[in-house]
Amino acid sequence: MAYHRIYRHWHTAVYICLIWLLTLVALVPNFFVGSLEYDPRVYSCTFIQTASTQYTVAVVVIHFLLPIAVVSFCYLRIWVLVLRSHRKAKLETKLRLRPSDVRSFLTMFVVFVIFAICWAPLNCIGLAVAIDPEGIAPQVPEGLFVTSYYLAYFNSCLNAIVYGLLNQNFRREYKKIVSALWNPGRCFRDASKGSQSAGPQSQTPPVVNAQHPVQVLVMIQEPRE
Repeated sequence: MAYHRIYRHWHTAVYICLIWLLTLVALVPNFFVGSLEYDPRVYSCTFIQTASTQYTVAVVVIHFLLPIAVVSFCYLRIWVLVLRSHRKAKLETKLRLRPSDVRSFLTMFVVFVIFAICWAPLNCIGLAVAIDPEGIAPQVPEGLFVTSYYLAYFNSCLNAIVYGLLNQNFRREYKKIVSALWNPGRCFRDASKGSQSAGPQSQTPPVVNAQHPVQVLVMIQEPRE
């Protein structure tokens, strides 16, 4: 209910810049701790969990446990609101939720659950290794670490699948993309026909005058009559 009051177009640019700034800030300590090295198990330069116990614990807590706790608390509040809206929809109009709102919430909730499942193994291994690097690190099977590593990064691929399955708009656009790849000539023909049919008949709408809405309505309806 507060989204339209909080959201502004310039906020989007601020959020994007803030995300990149936080990303750079999060990378800086690695250069002082020396935790970025080549790991032959995953054939990549990545974060070494045994480089620093304190830093590994801080990474797991700040980058995973704390966000999971905050988002879980927020989703718990939303679930309570959804349950209350179903029980008291007839008595309290302010708790009524549109079906589209519920579907959007479920989509984002599934995305969050998949994120937690994909990133939990790698962070749990990191936390265990940070507690006892010399005792636990050698006992972690290489296959388990490699699986958890690629599972964490596979989460980004799953987001597109989740949106495609649960969001009608994404499904519609996916169908357009697939049809365009399957038959690109037909896609171009449909686009050209649509532009030609809309071109001659399209007229510039009159400027809306907030002080005389009735006159504007008459101006719009006169040509049709």
